[in-house]
Amino acid sequence: MEFVLKEENGFSYIDEGEGEVLLLLHGLMGALSNWDRVIEEFRSEYRVIIPILPIYDLPLLTTGVKTLAKFVHKFVKYKKLKDVTLLGNSLGGHVALIYVLAHPEVVKALVLTGSSGLYENAFGGTFPRRGSYDFVKEKVEFTFYDPEVASKELVDDVFRIINDRHSVIRILAMAKSAIRHNMKNDLHKITIPVSLIWGKNDKITPPEVAVEFSQELPDAELHWIDKCGHAPMMERPDEFNTLLKGFLEKIKIRV
Repeated sequence: MEFVLKEENGFSYIDEGEGEVLLLLHGLMGALSNWDRVIEEFRSEYRVIIPILPIYDLPLLTTGVKTLAKFVHKFVKYKKLKDVTLLGNSLGGHVALIYVLAHPEVVKALVLTGSSGLYENAFGGTFPRRGSYDFVKEKVEFTFYDPEVASKELVDDVFRIINDRHSVIRILAMAKSAIRHNMKNDLHKITIPVSLIWGKNDKITPPEVAVEFSQELPDAELHWIDKCGHAPMMERPDEFNTLLKGFLEKIKIRV
């Protein structure tokens, strides 16, 4: 399904539905389409918002996870959002963690799926060789339990990104920033409810990462999705949405 991409005040974003805000943050090479099924499922009851993170547009010296968190805050202020439930996949989860620590008054709950912030095995331990389409295809397939989920469109997008020198330099800078900003010592400060929805077969942020998150976060619940890799909302959207719905209903009752 195609959703309207809005352009305002230097921000590009999707804004669908009305109600309590679900703010979704995509990963390093994630597209807005990664969240299509979440938008479809929840826009009848929630306001689902996805900003495009300016990963490839930041000045090289300021390219990093903290800068992305500051960008998210500018967006939140511009849209006057409050009582937000924040969802992050992969790098988006890492940005969400940094944002929650800086602005706990804005976020009422957090959902992490395949989040970086502790440890990740990006691209299976090797960075894609530019120019080698088959190599890129193999590494995109590594993201999923079922390699068929790595559509040609998805592989083409990643191939295009890593063959652009400007983008590659920023991807490397962002990856280094993510490693530098390990969240382990700060997780105990995040006291809002957190749902960890994790692919049991995630090879990029493997199951032990989810277990460590659940141990370090004071108010976390951990849910596994079997036969699923690094992007559950793409690979197992029905199971992901069911778990997300259960968490959202639970935090409504708690308020």
